[in-house]
Amino acid sequence: MKDLFANSVLTQQVGNATMLVGLLLLVGGLLGGYVWHSHLTLLQQVSAHVIVIVGPTLIKIGYVMRINARQRLKLAY
Repeated sequence: MKDLFANSVLTQQVGNATMLVGLLLLVGGLLGGYVWHSHLTLLQQVSAHVIVIVGPTLIKIGYVMRINARQRLKLAY
């Protein structure tokens, strides 16, 4: 973990990837929880609604990582 935050370029890449995974989870959770809900079991619907919360959380964590890395690289964020 220490190596990750010591390398600003790697931190930025991981932050970007985390934001992408969060976006994909959010879209998947929205589709499962609100679009295809009639085809899913109750457990799958609950999981989809939980993913709707987890997705934006990952987006925020990835964004903070990205801002931190870009600030250390002296780039605009």
